[in-house]
Amino acid sequence: MSQLDAQWFAEVSDMWPGRALAINCRKKLVDCQTPYQHIELYETTDCGKMLVLDDVIQFTEDDEFAYQEMLAHLPLFSHPDPRNILVIGGGDGGVLREVARHDSVEHIDLCEIDAKVVEVCRQYVPSMACGFDDPRVAVTIGDGFQFIRDHRNCYDVIIVDSSDPIGPGEKLFGDEFYALMKEAIKPDGIIATQGESFFMHWQVVRDLMQVVRRHYRYSTYCYMMVPTYPGGTLGVCLGSQQRDVTVPCRRPSPELQAQLRYYTPEIHRAAQILPAFGERVVYEGGGGYNRNASGN
Repeated sequence: MSQLDAQWFAEVSDMWPGRALAINCRKKLVDCQTPYQHIELYETTDCGKMLVLDDVIQFTEDDEFAYQEMLAHLPLFSHPDPRNILVIGGGDGGVLREVARHDSVEHIDLCEIDAKVVEVCRQYVPSMACGFDDPRVAVTIGDGFQFIRDHRNCYDVIIVDSSDPIGPGEKLFGDEFYALMKEAIKPDGIIATQGESFFMHWQVVRDLMQVVRRHYRYSTYCYMMVPTYPGGTLGVCLGSQQRDVTVPCRRPSPELQAQLRYYTPEIHRAAQILPAFGERVVYEGGGGYNRNASGN
């Protein structure tokens, strides 16, 4: 069940049992089934356009900037001279928009599995899909897993803007994918991946950070506040073989900082400060805040 009534969309998922997130909507603009997923786009009453894939909210225009900025700028400002960038997923164009703000960037590959997501966002959500208009962007419609397998030692930064670990995005959360990313980045490259919420999906975060640590010498987990995601928070996992990703090595210029609404160098550092249970989940492999002492 995803609808409360004709005016409300309610996200109900097995990933957060016993809870729902409801958004008031004016009308549905898109409703289609692709070979990969069910795509819906709504005009909401207070949050702008809202993209829903397989009954799971992907963004609202009202607060998408928090997620897009953190997913893009955390790794890019951790690198002194990012030139070649790969975005896996991100068919709405929001991460592209943020990556393109960096003058050092020379080329941006985007690999999105579902062409219809790109088409819908380019038609209805230009505030995000403007990222596709940058001449440095090259779009490939295909499987990100296969794409990185075919590209070795190519990228300074890889950003994985994936959906949840169910459906098309499931294989982007495992050991094999992270090993392939390590081969696709340059020796001093950085990876950044959508890392779920330590409040709502602590088991996923725990397992994912263990994967990151197995493959990268330096790693960290940062979180941001995004009100229209269940639990109100979402994380980014960062990894690198040679670069300390816990601190930015560059600062935004005054002109760029004036364009940003969430990311600052201070937020970069502060986003890694977790509550006690979050520390246990991320760094000790422990249980979530609502579990017993054994973590079961």
